[in-house]
Amino acid sequence: MSVGTSVTTDSYEAAREAAHAALSGPEPKLFLVFAGIAHDPHRIAEGLRAAAPGVPVLGCSTHGEIDPSGPHDGSVVVTALGGDGFSVSTAAVPQISGRQRDAGAEAARCAAAAADRPHRILLLLTDGLARDQEMVVRGAYGVLGASVPLFGGAAGDGWRMSATFQLHGTDVFTNGVVAACIGSDAPIAIGIDHGWRPAGEPLVVTQSGDGRVHELDDEPALDAYLDRLGAPAEVYQDEVALRHYVLSRPLGVQRRSGIEIRNMSTAVDVEGRTIGGGGDLSLGALAFAMEGDEESVLTASARACRSAIEQLDGVTPVGLLTLSCAACRAVLGDDGVVREGERIAEEAGTIPYAGFYTYGEIARTRGINGFHNQTMVVLAFG
Repeated sequence: MSVGTSVTTDSYEAAREAAHAALSGPEPKLFLVFAGIAHDPHRIAEGLRAAAPGVPVLGCSTHGEIDPSGPHDGSVVVTALGGDGFSVSTAAVPQISGRQRDAGAEAARCAAAAADRPHRILLLLTDGLARDQEMVVRGAYGVLGASVPLFGGAAGDGWRMSATFQLHGTDVFTNGVVAACIGSDAPIAIGIDHGWRPAGEPLVVTQSGDGRVHELDDEPALDAYLDRLGAPAEVYQDEVALRHYVLSRPLGVQRRSGIEIRNMSTAVDVEGRTIGGGGDLSLGALAFAMEGDEESVLTASARACRSAIEQLDGVTPVGLLTLSCAACRAVLGDDGVVREGERIAEEAGTIPYAGFYTYGEIARTRGINGFHNQTMVVLAFG
């Protein structure tokens, strides 16, 4: 695995420049590209094709790019994966809204073509503005079962909240899922960590629908959540104050594998008193009001990297994919994301890495679920 980055504003030249920098190893089997939303995805695809004709391409727009030179906005980051003992099969599914589960299942079928390797993982890049991202994960799980882990992220658009893009070869989508099943003779590991801790006892979801929680413990969900946090009076009715307050106090959902995090800062509802950001919050689920701060988020980022590396049992990774959340970036601020980059670099050492700030992270190693917010997920290739 090798990584190239360009901050050139011309999309074609940026893609070509980053691709050439990434082509340091033999037999490239896949280009992964993460690009700022201001870039023209069609021109990116053309630049990659000019740099390396015939190499499969998978990519998406971001809320910021991550690589060893530090966090960026508006760059093009290209990762080249390849060499012996490595195979790739890709797929793309357009127009996923309203059929997220079917789309996940369709994307996962590409794994059949990479079944000749002992270790496999399905990489998914989705439209971050599509609701019910969990259903994409569940659709893929329904095809692959528990034996193939899932990893990836939801494309961002720099908080414009208008449209993201996904790349598959020279095709560009704005409401799609693109996937690559990566097969390897060497082990593959996933690290998952977040810096949030429960504030008190759990709350029971007693009414929910369409990605929103309407009631917790038979009370209006927003009020029950704020009461549990001991929130100041002004955030109960002031939308601006509420949005700022909940940014660093997400909702946690109890799963068998632990507490998954749901971001609430992009979908506050002062009038209706509901909470949630479009994720799955089923009736009867246990939910927690969560707390954290800059240091806890930075510590979690480092732990996720360390966990992925340590799971390889002494094998030095050839590379890492490092995905963090746009909402975590908002909590950290500009100085904080630089410090996050330093923590990642410290854990990686000489290992190449690349990633982006997402609108949601995909990492499923156990159970049917695997969609996260405000979490660092790391994929290590042995």
